[in-house]
Amino acid sequence: QVQLVESGGGWVQAGGSLRLSCAASERTFSSYAMGWFRQAPGKERTFVAAISRSGGTTNYADSVKGRFTISRNNAKNTVYLQMNSLRPEDTAVYYCAATYSFGSNYVYTAQPNYSYWGQGTQVTVSS
Repeated sequence: QVQLVESGGGWVQAGGSLRLSCAASERTFSSYAMGWFRQAPGKERTFVAAISRSGGTTNYADSVKGRFTISRNNAKNTVYLQMNSLRPEDTAVYYCAATYSFGSNYVYTAQPNYSYWGQGTQVTVSS
């Protein structure tokens, strides 16, 4: 069982930045592909970004390309989401997710691919 704990959320003005972290309990963290998703009030949870287990491949939702960067540190069992140029429409609860990956460069954008989820961290962007 992989436990994921997100941190780094908060309140920020439009144009500002935040960095989210997701710490995993799994010792074989480097075997898991990771993803970030978000759920805005009254909306379904959607894909934000994903990274392969090696960190060599990433994928982003069109709405965040060029503003968000996903990265990971396998030695620290942690995945990050650097969010720049934040907009009010980025306001949401952000979740990290993990899935065991047989391929070192596979990324997964669909929620059913993920087996483990964190509890989420709130990000609020004011205009």
